[in-house]
Order: sequence, then C-alpha cells, then structure tokens
Amino acid sequence: MTDRRGRGRPRDPETDVAILRAALDLFIERGVEGTSMEQIAKRAGVGKLTVYRRWSTKEELIAQAVEQTVSADLVPSPDDIQALDPQQIIEGVIEAAAEMTASPAFRALTARMMGSAVSHPELMAVYWKHHVLPRRELAAAMLRRAQQDGTVAADADLDVLIDMMAGAVTWRVLQPDPPDAAGMLDFLKAVYRQAGLYRPSP
Repeated sequence: MTDRRGRGRPRDPETDVAILRAALDLFIERGVEGTSMEQIAKRAGVGKLTVYRRWSTKEELIAQAVEQTVSADLVPSPDDIQALDPQQIIEGVIEAAAEMTASPAFRALTARMMGSAVSHPELMAVYWKHHVLPRRELAAAMLRRAQQDGTVAADADLDVLIDMMAGAVTWRVLQPDPPDAAGMLDFLKAVYRQAGLYRPSP
C-alpha cells in the first residue's frame, strides 16, 4: 500500500476500511476491468483524491482488499494438528466450512479470482500467498498425520491429494447449480472420506 501523505492529520482507519470494502465489493460485482478508482471512491463515500493518496492503482487497492479478506486466522491451527487426529479436526470445522463454501460471497470471490488468474496474475499471487498456501500447508500436515495413523497410504503423493480435494470443492462451487450448505456438508464429508481423512459415524 502506498501512502503519499506528508505530515498532517493521521489517517482514519474507518476510511481505509470503507475503501477496502468498496474495492472488494466492486471487484466481486464487476471484475478488475469493470472497476475504477472513481467508482471505489463513490461507493466508499470519499473523494477520489482520498483513495489516490492511499493507493496508486486500482490493482494495488484490489489486491490489498483481497489479502485482507482471505488472511483470516486459520482453522484448524498448527497446534490443533499436533494435538488432534484428522477425524477430530474435521468434525470440529466441517459444518462451518460447508456454510462458508456454500455462501454466494465465497462463490463470487472464487469465480472472480479464477477469472483474473491470467489477466491480473498479481491478484492470484496475493490470493495464493495469503489464502491457498497456508491452507495447503495445513492440509499436508493433516495428511502426514493420517499417514502415520494408516488411513492414508504411506507412498501417497500429498500434493496430488490436496489438488484433488481443492479442485473438487472449487468445481462443485462453480457449477451452475451449486449445493446449499446441507448439500455442501455431504459433499465435503465425501471428499474427506475419499482422501482418507474422515470416517463417517456408524
């Protein structure tokens, strides 16, 4: 983020929040090409100069808005993976995961990120660093634990397994008639079961 301001009043955090929220909303609604700094300023209720004082370009602004959105605390944490087996972890988070992945907001953001991967690779780089990679690392840790427990083959290619799980969820979210939260819950259970991380209750 670029701040060109010199001395003067300190920046108002609420203004930053409003601008970032407006940038994310417009990106989801219209994509990068359909979004302008002027539109972001209008949606945030601030002057265009206020936006330009903080960010040089709309791409820079949208990238930070995406980063702030996807950089939430990870669940489970690395400590959870050390203390609990994959079954316990999944049972603790799967309902919330189903609600989140079935939400229109998640579907819209996923679609926009996929659509921007070639035309605006810097956005995908931000998304990959702050959202995808941390979650891949947690998935790999869970799969290694499952290998120790014997529910995942010792010679399994964990990168391929993670790609299969992530790809399955992304494909299901982006289909023309995506499942609701209940349907996504059943689907996630099936995905984790196929990967060797989840055993349905008898």
